[in-house]
Amino acid sequence: MNIVYPKNAEIEEAYSHWRDNFGAIPALMTGRGLESIPVPRDSVHWRLEGTRRMAQIDANSFFLEHVERASQSRVITQDSFRKYGVKRGLRNDDGTGVLAGLTEIGDVHGYIVDENEKTPVEGRLRYRGVDVRDIVNGFTSEGRLGFEEVVYLLLFGELPKSGDLENFLQVISDRREPPEGFWQDIVMRSPSPDIMNKLGRVVLSAYSYDENPEDNSIANVLRQSVDLIARFPVMVAYAFQAKRHYFDSDSLYIHAPQAGLSTAENLLQMIRPDQSFTRLEAEILDLALVLHAEHGGGNNSAFTVHVVSSSATDTYSAISAAVGSLKGTRHGGANIQVTRMMDDIKTNVSNWASDSEVASYIERILKKEVGDRSGLVYGMGHAIYTLSDPRAILLKAKARELAQETDQFAEEFALYEKIEQLTPDLFARIRKNDKTICANVDFFSGLVYRMLGIPSELFTPIFAISRVSGWCAHRLEEIAIGKRIIRPAYKNVLGSRPYTPMKNR
Repeated sequence: MNIVYPKNAEIEEAYSHWRDNFGAIPALMTGRGLESIPVPRDSVHWRLEGTRRMAQIDANSFFLEHVERASQSRVITQDSFRKYGVKRGLRNDDGTGVLAGLTEIGDVHGYIVDENEKTPVEGRLRYRGVDVRDIVNGFTSEGRLGFEEVVYLLLFGELPKSGDLENFLQVISDRREPPEGFWQDIVMRSPSPDIMNKLGRVVLSAYSYDENPEDNSIANVLRQSVDLIARFPVMVAYAFQAKRHYFDSDSLYIHAPQAGLSTAENLLQMIRPDQSFTRLEAEILDLALVLHAEHGGGNNSAFTVHVVSSSATDTYSAISAAVGSLKGTRHGGANIQVTRMMDDIKTNVSNWASDSEVASYIERILKKEVGDRSGLVYGMGHAIYTLSDPRAILLKAKARELAQETDQFAEEFALYEKIEQLTPDLFARIRKNDKTICANVDFFSGLVYRMLGIPSELFTPIFAISRVSGWCAHRLEEIAIGKRIIRPAYKNVLGSRPYTPMKNR
């Protein structure tokens, strides 16, 4: 068999086909040029070894040849889902979620269905039946930080009394430090350029440091849950510092968690070289943690916890799976998409105060002419909230307070408000869609973190620091009342195919 080197035109044709059909070319395929790789015309190197014929396959050529096969559907079309009544994404035709379970933990309300008509209403979020706005007003009016109080409420179903909260704060503080050697062996020796990737691996590794990892009794899972809730800020902070040192060539700062500090305060002092923070900064980060702690059993990561926990696996596997879910740009990574979009808008709109200029650019975003060409105004719209997202309202108020105090972000905050005001009408006109949309919490959270000087690679991990409390509450609920493995149906529509002998293929 003749071995040939592909010509430049053939290489470019292969690359062009990949880009047109599948997006960016993976690093594996560009690490060394295809022009330097000997490739037979059938993409397989053959050599004889005794009486045996062995195939040596070049990976680059193999992937180019097979990626289309791996991604294509032989018989499934968009009409197939309608034909079989499939609820894609577990969503009904009107956008509401398919009822897949019952929960007492979180309640998300954004519309009323009356005689099959969906009527938009102001958004409401309840933790264990208590309106999150009342929770926030309660602890802020008393000059307290509130995240740990919310964690107690989610785990135990009741607002803590003063003594209960004091004891709980002490337990969390005492359990922030993991077993000896954990940070050095697990966090620092195998850093990752992606902190969420590292967080998922650290959670799984914690299994090996638990003397009783497989016990799924409520008492043991509760102990594991409090350990993870207490240690998530430290896991994230140390993974961040390792990433900055080993991948960004920055100085390595390792600050131990301090007793007596809240989760928000500890995170701020652990990620900052000088460990300093203001009271307002701690209040804003604490509020962000409170507002991201729980969002019902149907959100992707909480549902992941229910699904994985229903198999009777261990706590670390369930929570690591939730971390993987939250990492996705359609879920916890959405605030980073907002930040990237806003950077693009700020670069390309010269007069941020001009309604017409800002509106013109948003229109071009919706028409897929600029930005990432997805046609999405990130941070606008929500699966449940219609007229308002209560989390966004509360976080926006704190963002305004910080912007007014520093002046540094006043103009940028005004731009965010302008986009929030202009987008709904533009969306309705350009998309010819009467769906009611509002700014969601992701629209303002990235701005808040930027105001706090928090780098974007920490945006989603901060979400995880907060949401692990909700995940653990859902895991406890699934263990206590689920009692059955979650196993929905998938209908095979391909039908029967004959086996073809090798010589006839």
